[in-house]
Amino acid sequence: TYDSEPIMATLKSSMETQRDQREVEPSSSLGKAFRYWLGHWQTLTQFLRVPGAPLDNNTAERALKLIIRQRKNSLFYATAHSAYVASLLTSLIATCTQAGVNAMAYLVALQEHRSAVFANPADWLPWTFQATLASR
Repeated sequence: TYDSEPIMATLKSSMETQRDQREVEPSSSLGKAFRYWLGHWQTLTQFLRVPGAPLDNNTAERALKLIIRQRKNSLFYATAHSAYVASLLTSLIATCTQAGVNAMAYLVALQEHRSAVFANPADWLPWTFQATLASR
């Protein structure tokens, strides 16, 4: 990202010059875009100052899409309880996916070791259950 710093500085300078010299109509789409960019410059260029900062928010967008789809689908369940259970399972499967865990293997392990899960739930989280199984 440090290679981007001179490019971004040039971009900012160019926008400021065009704005200041009135080369861009302030009420035009481009003028509004320049105003937005320059007004949010500190936030939009955070990736230049924070090592490892993502350049997009695709992960958050995917998570929101999952929630929105589940909310929409829950309208068609027969009871509120069945919608609640489906929401829990969706959340659990999404957590497994994010943790890089096979959701089916995880759910099977939870069922097979049900009493141990109730006794010590922290050992049976998606990111800890494999170590717990290996230690048995």
